[in-house]
Amino acid sequence: MKYIRQRLKIIDGFIIGKYLGTFVYTLVLFVIIIVIFDLSEKLDDFLEKDMTIWQTITDYYAGSIPFYVNMLSPLINFIAVIFFTAKMADQTEIVPILSGGVSFNRFLRPYFISAFIIFSVNLLSNLYILPYTNRIKNKFENEVIDKDKAYTKTNIHMKIDSNTYIYLENFDNRTNIGYRFSLDKFKGDILKKKLIADQISYDSVKKVWKLTNYTVRNVDGMKESMIYGSALQKDTVLDMKPDDFSVYQNVFESMSGKELSDKIKKERTRGSGIMSDLLFEQYKRWFQPLSAFILTLIGVALSSRKVRGGVGLPLGIGIILSFAYIVFNQFAKMFSTKGGLSPLLAVLLPTLFFGILGLYLLRRAPK
Repeated sequence: MKYIRQRLKIIDGFIIGKYLGTFVYTLVLFVIIIVIFDLSEKLDDFLEKDMTIWQTITDYYAGSIPFYVNMLSPLINFIAVIFFTAKMADQTEIVPILSGGVSFNRFLRPYFISAFIIFSVNLLSNLYILPYTNRIKNKFENEVIDKDKAYTKTNIHMKIDSNTYIYLENFDNRTNIGYRFSLDKFKGDILKKKLIADQISYDSVKKVWKLTNYTVRNVDGMKESMIYGSALQKDTVLDMKPDDFSVYQNVFESMSGKELSDKIKKERTRGSGIMSDLLFEQYKRWFQPLSAFILTLIGVALSSRKVRGGVGLPLGIGIILSFAYIVFNQFAKMFSTKGGLSPLLAVLLPTLFFGILGLYLLRRAPK
């Protein structure tokens, strides 16, 4: 018995090493290829901005490479499992393990240990690393790559709390300046305060809004008072930030977990129509790393049988399934943000579907 346990530990270490080694090697290879193509595509933008190699790395690739790693992780995870497992099956290494009294469930243990390591890294990355690195990537893309796209949002109506409504004729996302601003504060159905300003700008250092050429009208029953001024700073009254008026689609990816949660709380009051996007982003960070377990299960069940053609057939099927998983995720996101599908269901649906597929393939796997 002790001898068998020792042999199992050796087998476990071998599989974990092969799994993680193949995963890291393939991931690095794919990232290098993507960076080369990306560099050739964006080289003109780098040269136009007179960026040095160090600036290119710190101002763009420090943010884009973690994004590529996260995006490719499910695909590479699947390919890595299928590649080395199919190779083991082709070299008749799995049959002696199973015929030696090891159950298939026990054979899966080192795979799921490796999957747990990948899951943990992806989860920590989603929660703490990617929001920061996405901020670097998105800033460069919005200001340099997409500099010719529209960056002004017009006719903004927003409810910033239960009694306060604002309107902006337009807001410039590059300068953080808005024009023709008005604020109405009610008590029930009665207007208590109205503030109008020709211009409103955000001071990112002091974290305050500056109003130019403003008028404040205070209403107290039959009494009214007017205040006029050329410059005014408002920090406590205006519970809003420039991101609330962003025209960029990638702004939610750059929010930390706390910022995202605060944004969701405010959106429940404001009802500006972005709740599905916010909830999808929040759920995605928590639940998409579960794909490491699902794709590992499918990969092992699919490639542990020795077939004619060696590694090629299971590897080809695995690549097709992994791309299908990515496409499924994109469709689920589209139906969530545009079609009314529950964001939680949209995030979990691909995992549930492929999880059922994995259990079916597991039943048909060699025992």
